Amino acid sequence: MFPPITHVSGTIASDVEIRFTEDGLAVCRFRLTEVPRKWNPMTQKWLDGTPIPYVCTAWGDIARNATESLVNGTAVLVRGRITEIKDNVIRLSVDDLGLSLRKHIAYTDAGLPGPRAAAPVTPPPAPQPTEQTASEPATRRPGNPPGWWDERRSSGWSEPGASTAADASPLRVGS
Repeated sequence: MFPPITHVSGTIASDVEIRFTEDGLAVCRFRLTEVPRKWNPMTQKWLDGTPIPYVCTAWGDIARNATESLVNGTAVLVRGRITEIKDNVIRLSVDDLGLSLRKHIAYTDAGLPGPRAAAPVTPPPAPQPTEQTASEPATRRPGNPPGWWDERRSSGWSEPGASTAADASPLRVGS
């Protein structure tokens, strides 16, 4: 006959202790307290029941991860096999273990940004203007005047035969 499997929602009530077998297999042990709650229809409130103590034992990867992740007071969910009930303490062999999200937020390795994500982002360097020769085709960005604009502006807009008495404006449209 297989030992009965149970699911427990409780709070870690001790530090997690880890040991290793002669073969190097990790084994951890911790105390857990479950406080069952009952709804009282007369008072319209939840009432705490009698706390139920557990001693949990986990093996292998679960043991290593539990030791790294859990501290006294952490709310957890445990699925395990009852191995013994003695002196009002239930002993569980843990098959699965997780954090309870009822009152806290949990972060996982996959859910956290990597170390590169926290690095400041630097914008790429701005392109430096290049000097263009007369034989080069003019390339310009929108909003910036073409290269000949500054040349003609600094020379007073003089173009041989461009300005006449009838046309006194410095700019000329058409030929």
